[in-house]
Amino acid sequence: MCSLQCRPVTRQLLPLALATFAVGTDSYVIAGLLPAIAADLGVSTPAAGQLVTVFALTMAVSAPVFGALTGGLDRRTTLLIALGVFVVGNAATALATGYGTAMAARVVTAVGAGVINSAASSTAAAIVPPERRGRALAFVLGGLTLATALGLPLGTLIGRADWQVTLWAVAGTGLVAAVGVAVGLPAVRLPAASLGDRLRPLVRGGGGRVPVLLAVTTLAFLGTYTLYTYIAPALHDATDGDESLLTLVLLAWGVGVLAGNTAAGRLVDRRDPARVLTGALALAVLALALTPPATRALIPALVWAAVWGVAVGLVVVPQQHRLVALGPAAAPVLLGLNSSALYAGMALGGGLGGLVQEWFGLGPAGLGPVAAGVAGVALLWHLATSRAARTRVARRVVQR
Repeated sequence: MCSLQCRPVTRQLLPLALATFAVGTDSYVIAGLLPAIAADLGVSTPAAGQLVTVFALTMAVSAPVFGALTGGLDRRTTLLIALGVFVVGNAATALATGYGTAMAARVVTAVGAGVINSAASSTAAAIVPPERRGRALAFVLGGLTLATALGLPLGTLIGRADWQVTLWAVAGTGLVAAVGVAVGLPAVRLPAASLGDRLRPLVRGGGGRVPVLLAVTTLAFLGTYTLYTYIAPALHDATDGDESLLTLVLLAWGVGVLAGNTAAGRLVDRRDPARVLTGALALAVLALALTPPATRALIPALVWAAVWGVAVGLVVVPQQHRLVALGPAAAPVLLGLNSSALYAGMALGGGLGGLVQEWFGLGPAGLGPVAAGVAGVALLWHLATSRAARTRVARRVVQR
């Protein structure tokens, strides 16, 4: 049970959660605003969609790079710089009158967003004792998952009047988070300041474990987005094409993600994070395999979406916890790499889902079992590599 001493820490975590909420909302709302953006910028909707692609790719590439470069700074300074870049990028996007300007502004925004995610998580891990690390990570990540639940519908609702208003609202949220960081967060430094120390887990000791763990993240989100990218047509039978009902199902999914994220924080503080991840992946396999029958009517679709969302929400915190344990000083780099692995899975999932539909003539709901197969591969890889890691540790103990 948390004592009164935990409250100051919680107040320090609040602006970090608000910062990740701003990033998550920014990532999701653009998809719902594409037609209006395309019309204002004088381009096609697919061309406007490249704003989303470039944003994701820039985050994937820049997060670990800038995580390494800024790891020597105290976390408050890093977050203030990143939030400043993020706010300026969103304001520039809202003011853009041409496609090229908007694209450049999204690149700038993505650089700031990538640093915010890794810096916020590494800060949360640094300001709490190890036995509360999971809950701290979940609290900060909760901003991102709350954006999953609310960002797209809220942003789309606001953007019906003027899409620029949505981006100004996101910029304003980032500005409020920056004020919270400046006022409420102390100057937190990670255990090591040199670039060599921050990169050491990638080449020594935990180096072999890093790509193994990142592969699990990529495979898990590859499975998720093989279906989620095409979730609207997959739910056509359940919603009968009604946008309000589709929003309701997506809200159920988002609430499930938030619930899973919250539960993950408590679970990894009490149990082996690897076992928590095993349960999450097994639940994802089951939910995805049941997609075709579950999406035939609204009520089962709502239940299915919530359960699947819980499975998705359970994945990230155990992964973050395991990576930070490899080297707390390298947390910005490791968490940045995990973000890259996640966004890579998202991008590849959309491509895989499209290819499967084209090559095999499957309907969107038929992608569920395919996604379940990918999640099954993630589960098997996780089980095999976790067992191998435990065996290596046991051998070292015996040798000593």
